[in-house]
Formats: sequence, structure tokens, C-alpha cells
Amino acid sequence: MGRHVEISDTRLHVVERGGDGLPLLIVHGGPALDHHLFGDYLDPLADEFHLVFVDQRSQGLSDPAPVETWTLERMAADVGELAEAMGFDRYATLGHSYGAFVVLQQAVEQPGRAAATIVSSGVPSARHLTAVEANLAAFEPVALREQVTRSWAREQDAQTQEECDALLHDQLPFHFADPRDPRIPEFERRTAGMVAAPDVLRHFATADYGGIEVEDRLGEVTEPTLVLCGRHDRTCVVAAGEAIAAGIPGAELVILEQSGHFGYAEENGAYLGAVRRFLQSVP
Repeated sequence: MGRHVEISDTRLHVVERGGDGLPLLIVHGGPALDHHLFGDYLDPLADEFHLVFVDQRSQGLSDPAPVETWTLERMAADVGELAEAMGFDRYATLGHSYGAFVVLQQAVEQPGRAAATIVSSGVPSARHLTAVEANLAAFEPVALREQVTRSWAREQDAQTQEECDALLHDQLPFHFADPRDPRIPEFERRTAGMVAAPDVLRHFATADYGGIEVEDRLGEVTEPTLVLCGRHDRTCVVAAGEAIAAGIPGAELVILEQSGHFGYAEENGAYLGAVRRFLQSVP
């Protein structure tokens, strides 16, 4: 069960798990998806931390917000406002994929606002996303390459929940280290229930997915930072994670050697272990 929390100009939907430990605000990827993207993969952390799964503005069950506010900077500001509205004096963030862009943007714009930041499968600059084209060209088997290519082209015209579900289904092989990983159907079962936002998808599909550009400002980040990336991630490549870790003073880098884009599903034990150890070390 979730609830809505009012921030300055909208209401965000959150789902909470766990007790009185350090709050961990968890920001999903996409854009246009919601907190279901994490399924129950992070739930073991609820024995020690207060997990807060966030539906970003105009996504999931969060209230609609004006299209002019659908920006990376505004969504990063939402994180701090949400923490304040929920009464958290001290909290950590974990963002995955597009959510990683969001928490990284917050860390740059509001250094030290979060007690710690976890960047999971992210990039510090859109220039790192240029690797996607080459990775798609080399993607095998050819039938899946064509499937993924067609699905990306359809994003700009998506209108319904069913179309968004089909897009994610068609793209998942590209995001797993093994495109025929037998755990992909399990991932779909465990992340079922997502409320897609096709209007948000269409918007970002033509807007460079938010235009993340903070690589030259990473030195401004002051809080402890953990960077997680998959060795075989074809979207947010290892070089991007290495650039983030190199740019943030004292950042820790963990490369999941058997993972693609979804390390929390592909190497769940290693992923959770790294997150738990990092959060336990936060002063």
C-alpha cells in the first residue's frame, strides 16, 4: 500500500517498506515507468533501512504535473522536497538508470542534502549514451537486435499502457547481460503492476532522455557516493560509471561482473551486499 505526499507543486506517490532505520529514497528508471521496476528485489534491505519507493512526477500513481516541469532538474529537486515533506532530517538516495541521473543531479545541485547517494547504472553526461548505437549494432542475435530497434522507434508514438508494456518486454533482452537469460520472464513477473506514463515517454523520447550533463561538476559532490554498474551494460556503460567514481571525491565503485543494466536482478546478492555495506559505513 502506498500514499501520496504533497510537495511544492504536486503530489508524489510513495510505497514504504521497513522500519525506523535510515530512510533510503529509491528512484526508478524510465522515464515513464514507476517503482514497480524494482519489484521485490530490494526488499531484503528493509530489515535494516526504511525503504521509500518513489513514483516520479507525472509517473506511476503520482499526480499529473505541468509538462514544463518534466525536467531532470525539477525531478532532482523533488527528491529533497519529498524528504523534507516526509520529515526526514537525514536520508540516503538510490537511483537506477534514469533515476540515477536524478539522484546524481541532486548530489551536484544540493551537495550534502542527502547523507549518501547511490548511483546505479547511470551516466554523468549524455555523451556516454552514444555507445548505445554501437552496442546495438553489435547486439546478437539479429532477430532480437531488430526487435529492440523497432521498439525504440515506437517510443515516440506510444499511447497506451499496453503499448508501454510491450516496449519494455521487447527491450529487456538488450538490458540483460545474456539476452536469452531465463530470468527475464521472472523479472517481468516480479515487476508486474507498473502504471506507465506514455505521455512522459513520448516527451523524453524526443528530448535526449533529460539531457544529463554534470560530468564537469562531479567534484562539487560532498556526500559519500556509491557507484554501481554492470560490466555488460549496453546502455549505461562501465566507462560512464568509472567517470562518475573518478569525478566524485572518495566515491566507491562496484562493478558487477556478470550483469547488464539490471544488476539488482542479475546479481542480487552482490548488489544488495554492496548497498548494505555502503549504507552501514555512512557516518
